[in-house]
Amino acid sequence: MSLPITCHNDLFGTLGQIEPTHLAEIAQQGYKSVINNRPDGEGGPSQPSNAVIQAEAERLGLNYAYLPVVPSAISHAQVTEMARLLKTMPGPVLAFCRSGARSTNLYHLALQECK
Repeated sequence: MSLPITCHNDLFGTLGQIEPTHLAEIAQQGYKSVINNRPDGEGGPSQPSNAVIQAEAERLGLNYAYLPVVPSAISHAQVTEMARLLKTMPGPVLAFCRSGARSTNLYHLALQECK
């Protein structure tokens, strides 16, 4: 079963919460970098930790960044960091959070930052 990635363009996609086992398919789909926008523990004990996801991403040769944001409290510093990551990480880049919505919002804010 294919992951329901929302492809915003050839260089960026978003997805809801991933499991470490999803990273192999993410890499197979051509993504080179992954950004985690979900704070650890937000979804309770069943949510995989950032460290576990990062370890598997790096094992598979993916670039990885942890930029946790709270949906109603995205700061200018987080937008600036997302813009920097989008400029510097090898693409295509996949960002994820609980549903993909905050990663999408952060992406659009970062695009405005780049203008």
